[in-house]
Amino acid sequence: MEFSRRETLGLALGAAVMTVLPLRASASVVDDRIAEFTGGAEMADTGIELTAPEIAENGNTVPISVDAPGATAIMVLATGNPTPGVATFNFGPLAGSQSASTRIRLAGTQDVVAIAKLADGSFAKASAAVKVTIGGCGG
Repeated sequence: MEFSRRETLGLALGAAVMTVLPLRASASVVDDRIAEFTGGAEMADTGIELTAPEIAENGNTVPISVDAPGATAIMVLATGNPTPGVATFNFGPLAGSQSASTRIRLAGTQDVVAIAKLADGSFAKASAAVKVTIGGCGG
């Protein structure tokens, strides 16, 4: 198979564009990660608190905190990132509190989801929408 110069340049341009564009995680990837963590169990809307800003001026350092009294593990996901898994925090029996805070990187405006595995084997879920602006201009 032979390509003309125009076809070769078109293929090269297409490949270059695909490497530059950020990829978003599909909903099935996020659902698979949640199912893997929970084993397909139902999740309550109470029992975990996720704190994240409504508007983040810089997507590179978005502060979040999660608090789930009685949790043995907390998983944090960023649904719009190419790799949605942000962190998983595990708490032992001697943990002083079942909370964590960190700064995460977001690829753009998206939902941040936190799921807690409670000591009784149940699960709780909380989410927050974070709008990432460019230069703080509401973009």
